[in-house]
Amino acid sequence: MIQSEKKIRIRYDEVDKMGYVYHGNYAKYFHVSRTHLLRKLGICDKTLEKQHIIMPVIEMNIQYLKPVHYDDLIKIETTFKELTGIRLKFDHIVYNPGGEIINKAQSTLAFVNSNTHRAIRIPDKIFNKLKTISN
Repeated sequence: MIQSEKKIRIRYDEVDKMGYVYHGNYAKYFHVSRTHLLRKLGICDKTLEKQHIIMPVIEMNIQYLKPVHYDDLIKIETTFKELTGIRLKFDHIVYNPGGEIINKAQSTLAFVNSNTHRAIRIPDKIFNKLKTISN
């Protein structure tokens, strides 16, 4: 299992009128955490973009359990879960400063050619690296 941990401090502009982190911001946090995990594996968006490869999110499911507030330091655990021919799947668990689970999510990314905007197979170098690490 490939896992990464990323801590993020909640900024003032990320909370809504109720004082809670606005729900849409979690997608950003998951992006930061996924990118952190992939970088640890030597997979970088910038390098892929030079090869005309992008990885858009094609599915995201989020379960909100408890709120967090301005200046809280949250911890996001991201786990690489599944590899198919064109997709990567991740699980995310978010913890509040007290260590309680406040949010759970799953996200799926596809590999896409940035010129044609069509799904492509995961490049062999990346596929083999992820397959080796996940076994």
